[in-house]
Amino acid sequence: MALKQISLAALLALGVHSGALAQSLDDLKNDKNTPGDILTYGMGYDLTRHSALKQINTDTVKNLRPVWTYSLADTRGQESFPLVHDGVMYVTTHNSTVALDALTGKQIWKQVIEYPAETPRVACCGIVNRGAAIFNGKIYRTTLDAYVIALDAKTGKEVWRTNSIDFKTGYSMTVAPIIADGVLITGISGGEYGIRGYIEGYDPENGKRLWRTYTVPAPGEPGSETWKDGGDAWKRGGGPTWLTGSYDPDLNTVYWGTGNAASWNAGLRPGDNLYTSSILALEPKTGKIKWHYQTSPNDPFDHDGTNELILTELDGKKVVMQASRNGFFYVLDRTNGTLIAANKFVDNVNWANKIDMGTGRPDVTEITTKARSGEEVVYWPSAFGGKNWSPMAYNPDMKIAFANTLNIGMKYKAVEPQYRPGVFYFGAEFAWEWPKGARGSLRAIDPMTGKMKWQAESDIPRMAAVLSTAGGLVFTGTQTGEFEAFNSENGSKVWEYNTGSGIVGQPVTWEKDGKQYVTILSGSGAVYVLFSGDERLAKTPAGGSVWTFALGD
Repeated sequence: MALKQISLAALLALGVHSGALAQSLDDLKNDKNTPGDILTYGMGYDLTRHSALKQINTDTVKNLRPVWTYSLADTRGQESFPLVHDGVMYVTTHNSTVALDALTGKQIWKQVIEYPAETPRVACCGIVNRGAAIFNGKIYRTTLDAYVIALDAKTGKEVWRTNSIDFKTGYSMTVAPIIADGVLITGISGGEYGIRGYIEGYDPENGKRLWRTYTVPAPGEPGSETWKDGGDAWKRGGGPTWLTGSYDPDLNTVYWGTGNAASWNAGLRPGDNLYTSSILALEPKTGKIKWHYQTSPNDPFDHDGTNELILTELDGKKVVMQASRNGFFYVLDRTNGTLIAANKFVDNVNWANKIDMGTGRPDVTEITTKARSGEEVVYWPSAFGGKNWSPMAYNPDMKIAFANTLNIGMKYKAVEPQYRPGVFYFGAEFAWEWPKGARGSLRAIDPMTGKMKWQAESDIPRMAAVLSTAGGLVFTGTQTGEFEAFNSENGSKVWEYNTGSGIVGQPVTWEKDGKQYVTILSGSGAVYVLFSGDERLAKTPAGGSVWTFALGD
């Protein structure tokens, strides 16, 4: 991998302040209370994606207009989370990092990554990047060929670059890193390539790796007994960590979700297969696992547990919650991992009846039993999940989560996998089972019950992230290009704007000089487009761009 600097504009000529580029740990902790900046993935360490801004609200949203748009010169799917600091917006694509004047969209600098030609073959579900971290004057990101790099936030010049692992063996990086307790923490992709997953911490000043915590233990390590009679299956055991975790500074604990076990043929790896499909609580300085909770033991269905882990308080308890791909909404005490609630949040779930509140384990159905024994089954939700990667938002005042959910099943039959480094390692034959009705819906969900307050159905499922605001709005986007706003109380659509390409990105909101802005990346692509075969999206053009909106006159 090599970095090539495309251009460097003079910051002062663009009116950008250059004296406040050093961000402290306190700045990151206080991100939610400084709406002029977006310094952390998820608009706060808690990943609620909820803003107290309300200049744009249910009454004024009709006047929302585009202020500027910037072409990313990229035809891949655009899933990046924009950061904003001191009047500068930082955005990533799979092969570039750009700094933009946040008020005009004019480019300040751009760095392009030049990949080895064979790199794209290890990207399972879309050649994407989901964002960066910012700290102490540097921008940090990961790359598809498994490097972690630091760039000078002012100039874009590379400060350091560290290789995590050889990408040719099936590993890649698409995750947005975070800074927690002074440590740069990242995850790894490649669950369908027979990797052994991990989370790792780096020194943000020099790129030295401080620790690596594997999500699949080696023989003799804690949890290895859950891979009993599987031989060397643990070496290719999966457990990727490709979505960004959350962080509680008071408890000094990072929460990170892990992906499915590999291969999908669960009969070849008897046991629970820790720590795959799990929620991990980690010590940021060392990577030590404080506690774990497994959502899908011995998972045959690609029900990743990687989805975002939101931190909030419910009934006086500090909780961490996740809308899992397996169709259940989990609420846990984040101090110790005790299960508080686990309920279905989508209509079609047939692999398990319920989650046993005493043991925390799923009460699996005959569908799961047959799948593990090698019989062909049709299970719901599919490998796309009851909710895919696209992060939900949580309004702490309403105590309601807003999530783009899916209604898709899958025909599945386990087969003998053949392992070759850097090649798909599924261990199953599969095909989609489409519903008669809508394939997805934006839902307002009670975390404690999983019950739906309202929904906005969509024949082509939404795969974008969700943003909630105190203005009574919920923002998201469609795969046909519409950027949308809904009334958070009743789900009525109150505004939309066609961005020209499908939206699979992450909306954010921020303010400058008393004016509120909303930003979203547009650019069709990624997992649904690649794997669904949905011909209705054939006329949705590719092409990445950044859009920023504000109220007009």
